[in-house]
Amino acid sequence: MTKEGVRPLFESFRREFHRNLCRTVLGYRVGSDVPSNADRDSRLSVTVAKALLRQLSCDEEPDVPSPQRSGKMFEKMVLEFLRDSFGALQHLRPGKWIYSVHAKITEFVQYEHLADLNSALSEHPTLRATLGDYLVKPDIVIAREPIDDAEIDHGQRLVSARVATLTPLRASNQKARILHASISCKWTIRSDRSQNARTEGLNLIRNRKGSAPHVAIVTAEPLPSRIASLALGTGDLDCVYHFALYELQTALNEVGDDSSRDMLDLMIRGKRLRDISDLPFDLAT
Repeated sequence: MTKEGVRPLFESFRREFHRNLCRTVLGYRVGSDVPSNADRDSRLSVTVAKALLRQLSCDEEPDVPSPQRSGKMFEKMVLEFLRDSFGALQHLRPGKWIYSVHAKITEFVQYEHLADLNSALSEHPTLRATLGDYLVKPDIVIAREPIDDAEIDHGQRLVSARVATLTPLRASNQKARILHASISCKWTIRSDRSQNARTEGLNLIRNRKGSAPHVAIVTAEPLPSRIASLALGTGDLDCVYHFALYELQTALNEVGDDSSRDMLDLMIRGKRLRDISDLPFDLAT
């Protein structure tokens, strides 16, 4: 709280995000002492996840859904958090922003050409075996609507039919939305399937025509060693964001596992892991 007694808005966004998770997907399954984001086969995972629940003051008793359903609900809540928090930064990153889940990548101007490529691969299946699948299906996308000339001019004439005739930012040039960010949500990190997020990020970067979107991952995984499987390395992801990084740091201090604390510190100092409250600001860069 500030000295005036008013909680900063981003603290409120973050607090409400955690409350919603505690009401719905974050907690203990009926008849179990294993947190819903923990791996029951890993003692350390269970111990850290329990400490994390205490830090988040998760005293609710939600009817915890299946892991697959939990992932979908986590995705929905991350989208809502970003809509509120990134939306509050309009003064830093103005624009008409569209938020959606599982959008077709070919709807965006940087990837429209992939529709033709996909049609060719469908007609020639042997080519798909050679070239692979180019159609990424992001969990969450943030896109920008192109801008009308009247808004661009903003009180003085800046553009005409003879200049800036190819930029996708002008609605007079094209109508497709511009992909600003692709965000993958990982409730937990359990298997090699989680690495698909890195592959998809690399495809977004390699196969674009135009500016590269932000590519990020948000996770509720409690074990730093598993987070590191996605966070370490560069080139395919901007960064990994933890849903409760500050609480995870405190939880690891409570548990006292030095290797986990060292790994978490390595990722933070190496600029590969940040808190979810950092994400809207990074999207505004």
